[in-house]
Amino acid sequence: HGAGGASVLTYKVSKLYKMATAFTLAHPYGYTRVMSSFFHDHGDQGPPNYNGNINGVSINSDGTCGGGWVCEHRWRQIKNMGKFRNVVSGEGVSNWWDNGNSQIAFSRGNKGFIAINDDDWNMDEWLQIGMPAGDYCDVI
Repeated sequence: HGAGGASVLTYKVSKLYKMATAFTLAHPYGYTRVMSSFFHDHGDQGPPNYNGNINGVSINSDGTCGGGWVCEHRWRQIKNMGKFRNVVSGEGVSNWWDNGNSQIAFSRGNKGFIAINDDDWNMDEWLQIGMPAGDYCDVI
């Protein structure tokens, strides 16, 4: 919300928002903050309220937020990337790969690996992941 207008990435473009947040949490640069917000129709709209008092967040049976709240921090992809960041803490970026367009991949030492694809075609590459042999899962 607020300054930046249409150039601010929000929950309204959820796929790109999740990828950008995943990158932010996967990369070791800086201090991260995860946005958790509310539905809005325009940039200067305030949070859900009744007579100026901000409404509490209600939690739906499926774990999502209700009552006008988005709660991005509860989205599976973002919640799991927060865990990823904690696991790879202290490890640098290695095994960087990109296709020069909208596909990237890198590892964080030998503790974690991420691949992000915002192209309109599948990522079909052999990549060095820097991790020991084993079976791994997709956390996001």
